[in-house]
Amino acid sequence: MEAHNTEAPAAAPTARPVVLLTGASSGIGRATAEELADLGYALVLAARRADDLRALARRLDASGGRVIAVPADVTDDASRRALVAAALAHFGRIDVLVNNAGVTVERGWWWDDPDPLRVLRVNLEAPIELTRLVLPAMRARGSGHIVNIGSVAGRAATNGLYSASKFGLRGFSLALRRELLGSGVTVSLVAPGFVRSEMTARARLPMPGPGVVARAVAAVLLRPRPETTVPGFYRPLVWLEQLFPALGDWVVQRLIWRRYDHVPRGPA
Repeated sequence: MEAHNTEAPAAAPTARPVVLLTGASSGIGRATAEELADLGYALVLAARRADDLRALARRLDASGGRVIAVPADVTDDASRRALVAAALAHFGRIDVLVNNAGVTVERGWWWDDPDPLRVLRVNLEAPIELTRLVLPAMRARGSGHIVNIGSVAGRAATNGLYSASKFGLRGFSLALRRELLGSGVTVSLVAPGFVRSEMTARARLPMPGPGVVARAVAAVLLRPRPETTVPGFYRPLVWLEQLFPALGDWVVQRLIWRRYDHVPRGPA
């Protein structure tokens, strides 16, 4: 039986912190898996693309003991529960949940998309529901860490549904951290700007690779903080946009949409 099969017998308990990482098959998720594997974490990798996910797990850990792949659809309740159950069956616990899976309206405007609310289901509802599944055990142990991958678009709005989901995720993360004060469970929000990934493949913008986000995730696990924005040069830009909204309007119209080829899509 292959190591990535979720029906494999449970592994021996591990002293390594166990991380459940969603959206792990590409982009920021894959880079984060690579970063955390190098640091010695035990990993439960989740994504819909089973072949890519299993190939990544085998590359990171050929033995199948420290890194397992669990194909999952985070928008489906049964799939979410099966993912958590597989992690517990193999490792016995989940120390860290990294809610990384994310989508956007790929082309055109959200009101022309046949199912724009999928953005909210993946980017906001799924992190909330996965958090709800792992939180009771973390609170009972008095330890755990929830890391949500937000976006600069959750501070400076640029895309209706995507920004709505990331504004919501930011509010959820900051409020949840306060709700859990004194419980031993930590909550962090990592908010990237534009980085190279499948989601930004059409963007004609200078962008760093996803490793910058992966390193930020590793950093908040080692030294928890409520919120961090990466790359760092986005921090003053967010501050300026909040002080001078008209400047943000200019940036979105002149720089982002034109270079992102974000144009109205005609009827199907």
